[in-house]
Amino acid sequence: MQAQSIDRFMTSVLVVVDARASLEEAARLMRGHEIRHLPVLHGGELVGILSQRDIYLVETLSDARASEIRVEEAMTSELFLVDPEESVYSVASRMAARRIGSAVVARGAQLLGLFTATDALRALAVYAHANPRGVGLPEAEGGAWT
Repeated sequence: MQAQSIDRFMTSVLVVVDARASLEEAARLMRGHEIRHLPVLHGGELVGILSQRDIYLVETLSDARASEIRVEEAMTSELFLVDPEESVYSVASRMAARRIGSAVVARGAQLLGLFTATDALRALAVYAHANPRGVGLPEAEGGAWT
């Protein structure tokens, strides 16, 4: 089976949040769009990503209200950036190794989308459907492919 690039499986970014927005606003966006990751922009430039987990962590560690905390205070600024032509195997393997839930798909400074763990599961379903017997798959060692 030919390697597929992540642009086939990524979620196109339609919803972003400003770094100065409140966590309350970001949580409302996530709920309203049924998503768990928001690219964070400052002055139109990608500066981070905010996950649902980031919001939960701040809510459990802080006495401050979500309406008083800015996205930039809770976001992750170290982005896992990938090119849209990278293979699902390459990106999903690195996500698993780093234990991260999303990759930001970009071409240069142009934000194209996100590739999340959910997108990786969609890709797995496509591969499993195309190869139901797992012919040619490597044996897993220690619970993970190496």
